[in-house]
Amino acid sequence: MERVIFHIDVNNAFLSWTAVKLLKDGYKIDIRTIPSVIGGDEEKRHGIVLAKSPVAKKFGIVTAETLYQARKKCPSVKVYPPDYHYYSEMSKKMFEYISQYSPDIEKFSIDECFVDMSGTHYLYDNLIDLAYKIKDEIHSKFGFTVNVGIGNNKLCAKMASDFEKPDKVHTLFDNEIKEKMWPLPVNDLLFVGKKTSAKLIQMGFNTIGDVAQANPQLLTKEFKTYGMEIWNRANGIDDSIVDSSTHKHKSISVSWTLEKDSDDIDLIKKVLLKQVDEVGRSLRRQNMYATVVAVTIKTYDFVSFSKQISLSNPINSNDEIYDAVLNVLYKAWNFELIRNIGVRLSNLTENRVLQNELFEENNKSDNKEKVQKAIDKIKDKYGSDIINPASLLDKK
Repeated sequence: MERVIFHIDVNNAFLSWTAVKLLKDGYKIDIRTIPSVIGGDEEKRHGIVLAKSPVAKKFGIVTAETLYQARKKCPSVKVYPPDYHYYSEMSKKMFEYISQYSPDIEKFSIDECFVDMSGTHYLYDNLIDLAYKIKDEIHSKFGFTVNVGIGNNKLCAKMASDFEKPDKVHTLFDNEIKEKMWPLPVNDLLFVGKKTSAKLIQMGFNTIGDVAQANPQLLTKEFKTYGMEIWNRANGIDDSIVDSSTHKHKSISVSWTLEKDSDDIDLIKKVLLKQVDEVGRSLRRQNMYATVVAVTIKTYDFVSFSKQISLSNPINSNDEIYDAVLNVLYKAWNFELIRNIGVRLSNLTENRVLQNELFEENNKSDNKEKVQKAIDKIKDKYGSDIINPASLLDKK
């Protein structure tokens, strides 16, 4: 059966959602039609442009620059604060609407998702027509626009949704990769950041097609295992599934913006250890176990991505979670500067079914769980920093 994946992405989400809210509250101007930005607190590190209107873009204002820089380019630009509570409401409404067309939805971020439409041909005569219907109904129901990308895998669907905006439907099927994707500049390749694309250009790869037709050994020599991932992406190869587990079961997650962008592995590990303790304690309070562990990363140039692993045995102790997190980190991260990093536990279960373990090892797991819960009680009483197992930080 041929896979068909939709990627649905809100156009300029934060600014569009703020515009919708302001209009509902009686604001007379649609801020999407004037030079406007959504900006963080200028007294903190978050005083940057989070989203910009099409008019602001014409003045050269770009996402992630400071509000000071934005005002120098356009003194009349209007700055509006983000409303994350409202954004969550709009996100929830959109995902609930989309779920009527397929239960297989993977929320990729607050404003975008993948939808597996494979095998739905008996429900819908034409999936491209359905994509237009979804796009138009989201606009009419909620007041904002989306792009819908359609492909035979997640990578191609997401690449397609970025082709031309706003309010568009694009396809990038397997037979369209050479025509539509290969001519694009190499920095348009999904999940390839500025450092990597600059290196590729230095190596003589200016387009995605150049990378796709290169000898993969040349890429692995330069980028190690990441080089093969780059080559696969350039050829539109992606076997990852649309993981709807976080919609079928509750998930627990935490993410932090670092004080400054960093590629310091020791610092990153310390941050992850703190986050593991936070999500682990939350998991144990609910007497739950996780079978999927994910790390989410936003790089210095605002490229966001995540990677996850599925576990054969459910876990809930900090050292097991931390081991899994480091495993994912080293697979996902190309040691570019990180701005924001997080940990997510999902596919939660109340049952700890241990596979292929001896009786003694089973007892060890039980004892480990008792010790972990005892540590939790101490931390709950005296504070989370009272006990920190330094040995975990020494693990490779």
